[in-house]
Amino acid sequence: MKTTDYFIESVMARRPYLQEEWIEYVIKNPIYKEIQSNGRFRQWAFIEKSAKDLRVITEPDGKTVHNAFFDRGFKIITHN
Repeated sequence: MKTTDYFIESVMARRPYLQEEWIEYVIKNPIYKEIQSNGRFRQWAFIEKSAKDLRVITEPDGKTVHNAFFDRGFKIITHN
């Protein structure tokens, strides 16, 4: 998985529970995706093991991970 220095040094330091497989899953299987004004992509997918929606932000290439976190405010899709 390709990442920014920010992701390694800051995000993973604060969120060591995030699993690489979850992040890769979101990138490959987003249930919703949008482009930020800076060209980065926001992508969401539901992670069964956590029963939460994970937001992954990638660089404009769509592959390099810049940020990831469980998004409690994501309400576009409801889950059973």
